[in-house]
Amino acid sequence: MQEIEKICALGRAVIETEADTIRALTHRIDHRFATACQHLLSCEGKIIVMGMGKSGHIGKKIAATFASTGSPAFFIHPGEAKHGDFGMITAKDVVVMLSNSGETEEILDILPFIKRLNLTLISLTGNPHSTLAKAATVNIDVSVAKEACPLGLAPTSSTTAALVMGDALAISLLEKRGFTAEDFARSHPGGTLGRKLLLRIDELMHTGANIPKVNYDALLKTALIEMTQKKLGFTTIVHENNQLAGIFTDGDIRRAFDMNTDIHNTYIHQVMTAKPKVITAGMLAAEALHLMESHKITALIVVNDDHHPIGVIHLHDILRAGVI
Repeated sequence: MQEIEKICALGRAVIETEADTIRALTHRIDHRFATACQHLLSCEGKIIVMGMGKSGHIGKKIAATFASTGSPAFFIHPGEAKHGDFGMITAKDVVVMLSNSGETEEILDILPFIKRLNLTLISLTGNPHSTLAKAATVNIDVSVAKEACPLGLAPTSSTTAALVMGDALAISLLEKRGFTAEDFARSHPGGTLGRKLLLRIDELMHTGANIPKVNYDALLKTALIEMTQKKLGFTTIVHENNQLAGIFTDGDIRRAFDMNTDIHNTYIHQVMTAKPKVITAGMLAAEALHLMESHKITALIVVNDDHHPIGVIHLHDILRAGVI
């Protein structure tokens, strides 16, 4: 047990050290940070992120975050830049360089080429007096009091600081650009997020002959047959002009049976739920799901401007589509 507690204590110490590092970064959000954001916002090309070693790994993640939040970006390895990849950079781009020491050889080797193109250079360094920091248009200080590694050698707190500052830049740009959830989904069309934010009920709803529907003066037994055939657990009820009058659900069946209702001599309009919740075409599936959850219902009727049912959607349709 003592050994287990010792291991847990070491783990907690790492987390506490890195948490202190992150808190200290709040004081670095100053005019330099704002200036860096302004340069990135005014970028007419791409944001080029560069870094070596662990800074390179963090740089790749930062570039991905920029790209997925409305700021076109990609990562270039400094070593590869010296052997042809620098041709991917144009005069309209802005370069973001990460180096804890600010003296990384591969980074310093390409500074003359960046200066020759007169590129805006934003650096994230742990040494504000380093060669890279002094060469940058704007330097953001991401220095740390100590690494979480007890030997003070493995990049831990320093990489966390760079990553968090990169996130701060990316999300600040997102806000300034007015980037929306739908914009975000367009960058993630293949996953759950895309389905949740882009999928509309038009793609899921049952239409035409698949809509369970009976007339206002139909008998209850007719409604039960329609519900059984359409297998959605409810039926819509319409007037002669096809305007929606109500809905009859599995819950209504139970209530009707509790009152010993005669299914052969009772009209559906006598036991239906009038004024059911309706939606219009074009609504996001996620919105429809929220509406169902809010009202504790499992189905919605889609109506047109004349209040005619043009579709129905069940909770199961949304869940099968992965909108959760």
